[in-house]
Amino acid sequence: MDFNEQQIERYSRHIILSEVGVEGQQKILNSKVLVIGTGGLGAPAAMFLAAAGVGTIGLVDADKVDLSNLQRQIIHQTKDVGKLKVKSGEETINEMNPDVSVVTYHSFVDSSNILDIFKDQDYDFIIDGTDNFAAKFLINDACVMAKKPFSHAGIIRFNGQLTTYIPDNDTPCYRCMFKEPPPEGAVPSCREAGVLGVMGGVIGTLQATEALKYILGIGESLAGYLLTYNALTMEFIKINIKKNSKCPVCGDEPAIKTLIDYNGPVCTL
Repeated sequence: MDFNEQQIERYSRHIILSEVGVEGQQKILNSKVLVIGTGGLGAPAAMFLAAAGVGTIGLVDADKVDLSNLQRQIIHQTKDVGKLKVKSGEETINEMNPDVSVVTYHSFVDSSNILDIFKDQDYDFIIDGTDNFAAKFLINDACVMAKKPFSHAGIIRFNGQLTTYIPDNDTPCYRCMFKEPPPEGAVPSCREAGVLGVMGGVIGTLQATEALKYILGIGESLAGYLLTYNALTMEFIKINIKKNSKCPVCGDEPAIKTLIDYNGPVCTL
């Protein structure tokens, strides 16, 4: 635990916390977190994880920065328009904290690559920052099969939700709550319905919080709960969710044993 003077100063507000201290900060520096999607949710999550000193951050995204992204995707700047999102994210994190190693994956996740991406750095925690049901069900199923803890979240208009899955902890997965993707046309996209830019900051930061608590082994996670947020009424509601013994992926007799590539609508509420 040989911190240099700059690291002691950089992480001093962590180190003085009794729940973190020097040992906890070392855990953070040794940890590896994969952020899938560097958009509205993944952008603030990745930035706060980098600021906290997470030693390795993986960024997965196949898109380029678009001007319409900048209203909420704060890891990107105007000068980055047209640049690969993973490259823009890597540059921002490198400028923020030289202690962090960034691994980029310029790709959409699908059944053929997601488990290999998990294994690439043996990530400790997965953050689902995607905006479509196909990716969310894929990430859930892959995390259950690979026994990887992850944070799910979704935002649209003025609403957000999130939950955490921890393997071997008898907690429900995403499919315990939502068995399968909705039919096309049932849910509007963010492009159609809109989203208040700060929603990504609120919910994405909570995802980063869940990751850091898991790494540190402190507090109570959202495993077993769905947390919803309404920005117009400023209400958080924490809903207790039970594990479904008949869940097709994490239940007693799972029917889904291979990963599925769905097609479907974007946005998640």
